[in-house]
Amino acid sequence: MIPRRLSRVLAGLVWLWPALGCAQESRATSPDRFAALILAAEQAAARGHREVSVRLARQLTSQYETSGATSAAEHTSAGRAYVLQGVGNVGAVKAALAAFDRATAMDSSYLESQRRTAALFLDKYDAPEARTLYTGVLRRAPDDAEALLGLARVEEFESKGNALETARKSANANPRFALARAFIARLHLDAESFDSARVTARSAVALDSSLLDAWSVLGAVAWLTGDSASYREAQAVARRLQPGGAEFDVFLAEAAVRQRRYAEAVRLAGEAVRRDSLSVSALGVLGTNQLRLGDFTAGRAALERAFALDPYNVWHKNTLDLLDKMRGFRTVERGRFRITAPEKEAELLVLYIAPLLERAYDSLALRYDYRPATPIHLELYDVQADFSVRTVGLNGLGALGVSFGNLLALDAPNVQAKGSYNWGSTAWHELAHTFTLGASAHRVPRWLSEGLSVLEERRANAGWGARGSLGWLMAYSGGRIRPLSQLNDGFMRPRSPDEVGNSYYQASLFGEWVESTRGAMALRDMLKGYRDGQDTPTVFQRVLGLSMAQADAQFDAWVQARYASAIAAVGGMRTAGASRDSSGGSFVRTMREALTLMNARPDSARVLFERARSMMPAYAGDDGPSWFLSQLALQRGDTAAVLTYLPEVTGRDETAYDANVLEARVRGRRGDVAGAMAAWERALWIWPYEAADRRELAQLAAQAGDHARSIRERRAVLALRPTDVLQARYELAKALADGGDVAGARRELLSVLEEAPSYEQAQALLLELRRRGGPR
Repeated sequence: MIPRRLSRVLAGLVWLWPALGCAQESRATSPDRFAALILAAEQAAARGHREVSVRLARQLTSQYETSGATSAAEHTSAGRAYVLQGVGNVGAVKAALAAFDRATAMDSSYLESQRRTAALFLDKYDAPEARTLYTGVLRRAPDDAEALLGLARVEEFESKGNALETARKSANANPRFALARAFIARLHLDAESFDSARVTARSAVALDSSLLDAWSVLGAVAWLTGDSASYREAQAVARRLQPGGAEFDVFLAEAAVRQRRYAEAVRLAGEAVRRDSLSVSALGVLGTNQLRLGDFTAGRAALERAFALDPYNVWHKNTLDLLDKMRGFRTVERGRFRITAPEKEAELLVLYIAPLLERAYDSLALRYDYRPATPIHLELYDVQADFSVRTVGLNGLGALGVSFGNLLALDAPNVQAKGSYNWGSTAWHELAHTFTLGASAHRVPRWLSEGLSVLEERRANAGWGARGSLGWLMAYSGGRIRPLSQLNDGFMRPRSPDEVGNSYYQASLFGEWVESTRGAMALRDMLKGYRDGQDTPTVFQRVLGLSMAQADAQFDAWVQARYASAIAAVGGMRTAGASRDSSGGSFVRTMREALTLMNARPDSARVLFERARSMMPAYAGDDGPSWFLSQLALQRGDTAAVLTYLPEVTGRDETAYDANVLEARVRGRRGDVAGAMAAWERALWIWPYEAADRRELAQLAAQAGDHARSIRERRAVLALRPTDVLQARYELAKALADGGDVAGARRELLSVLEEAPSYEQAQALLLELRRRGGPR
């Protein structure tokens, strides 16, 4: 998940605001003796001549402060002049807001002041207030193109899915409003729809050849697609339009970030800072991405400079606060990985995550014929807000993990509710991104990289990774899943809260389809194609031998065939023009009926659950038929039946903590030590914090002669800070001794006896070790 930089959201709001309706409104309704001066100041700013712009703006505000204003337009011009002085000047920002407020108070029908006020609030990260103001303007003038565009910017800032729709309303309200088209072009660029971005930006340039926003989009598209001639053209025009500024370079750096090309973003942002050392956005992009590459010293320095210039910037403040907090974290080097976690979490989590990452590295290196540079840095956060800030600078990110290439960040398991999060599969998912990004030189489309990561989760461990959920099946059978050619929009512009998750699964199925129809090497070849600069249609044609339209059709046919029975169970596909069944079909009806009978008539409920199970044998989860059948079997005391149904849950649902615990205990009672250990092992990737679970697994491992696992679990019990620390240390010493580490066992026993010299069990074990002849 990649943050959207605010400077990009706000491009053009302050000094590139078009003169169309605003200037006409100003001339017609309110005289402005400052009009020429503010225009000159804003033009200087637009060309990157900051000193000239600020000098003219100060001249205007000096006159304003001396003689006041006689019209709403003059108050508004003064506010605009204060805005130009706002870099590193909190007082100027407050003065701008006051001047805009005076304009509105003088003439409430004067909409330009209200639009300017809204833009200022958005510029200073107060999206709710900006939304209120833009909405107020639109109540008075529903077709106000500038206000509609402003509202679209707010919606993008808030990650609303309807920003594109609102921007199109702006363009329709005023077909000659070039800035709206440039904004739409950038949204297409964000979604990696490069052809649409190019065409729309060209239409904006046709309306206004001096619009830097549109030329920036054209430059970014050309740079990302390797069109050097078009890039040089766009850059040359941008340099003529803004010889003293860095907006073009900042835009390119942000485009690189959105394409996950972080090292190139640092290079481009560094160029932007060299062109304009006071550019808050350039410093912000530079510092944020230096941090993503692990360069904490340079990243902090850049963000501190940016925050000094704009203390309203919540992104930069949050990140700097987090860096302060991370000074108390612990960093552990293990093999090819550097793991950073809060002190109280590090000892426990490193026990598990370090070996998993090593196994993942070997597996992924073999599959993709690529070996990322090491060490790879993993950061674990025990506060969701901290992870969110590390990722996008703001609290509220819904993701669980993120990969910046050789730096990964994810939630610690205790951030989420028990039974809702698998931190092992998340770590594997994010490390898979490191490989697919690296193998493609960070050029793989978002949808494909995400799909391959989900596919790698399913390969890693039983039960991991997304499966064909009821929600996905209903969305697919209802025609609400986008084709491959549009799948990126499912990630970037979801039409519903469920669409992102459904798109992850759909993308992972593409990986399965490619391997089943073209062989295991095809995915690797696709990544190499992207690495060599090929676009998606070219990659599809050269590797798969298909056009995008052909791939859409063949993949859809494959999915329909694979899930034919499940699709029929949830209502089935409907022909064009026919109504679609959104009830969940016979599967949902059967499940509902069974649930109503479960207590009063369990035998009848069992028959219905079995029927539902036959309709969708792959459906898992604590609301699926296999789980309820296991509960009915448990009530009957039929443990053999319990173990028929539970593995269908634990083998398909990566967060089935209760089901895994139940399976472990039932298998343990039946003497299935290996099966019980496997269930406890699955459970720890969901919730490793139950000391009783750790002890149970330690005992089973010792019983099975798996001394390494027993020692690991005894260390985990200690890391959980048990009440009886001495007993936990004794148990660790015993496990070490059983595993042949006599020296390690003696160290633990001596530490116990230092605190409790009369601890009889420790004394006895120490004497036994001496009799064995172990080293003293």
